[in-house]
Amino acid sequence: MLIRLASKLQKDSIVDGEGIRAVIWTQGCPHHCPFCQNPDTWDYNGGFLEDTENIKKEINSLDDEVGVTFSGGDPFEQPEACCELAKYCHSVKLNVWCYTGYTYEQLLKKAEKEPAVMDFLKEIDILVDGPFVNKLKSYEIKFRGSKNQRVIKVKESLKKNKVVLHSIDEVKKKKAKKQEVFI
Repeated sequence: MLIRLASKLQKDSIVDGEGIRAVIWTQGCPHHCPFCQNPDTWDYNGGFLEDTENIKKEINSLDDEVGVTFSGGDPFEQPEACCELAKYCHSVKLNVWCYTGYTYEQLLKKAEKEPAVMDFLKEIDILVDGPFVNKLKSYEIKFRGSKNQRVIKVKESLKKNKVVLHSIDEVKKKKAKKQEVFI
């Protein structure tokens, strides 16, 4: 299967999720967030086509990575190819993170018409959702650019039929509640 990428597989990332990770940078994005860090990934005809089998071979050559992150562009614009790669990552014991400009709720709605979206969603361990919003930009939050974005445990969220946040967000909320008590 072919996938349109913005660049070759990036190795040794420490900012695209927990642990040392590889990043698959997809090409094509409908969100066009102002101040996006990757506007060169918006064009659906940009980048280059790559066979997913070649990416699997690159994944096999990873040494220190604990997982693979899908980013872009928006990976949910190519859910079939991304799902195939995410399944492969799990088969070789790598966890899967994904960044998207869609919210989790928008993805569930999109999946009603595009079953491949749900197939891909089911293969994601952690989803960072929502568009980048410059006025909510923060350097104090982990693995996100703006405060509207959430770090979601996808499998638990699907099982419980409600958003379950990763501990990164849970810890911040608990600290905020404790601070409110003292104010």
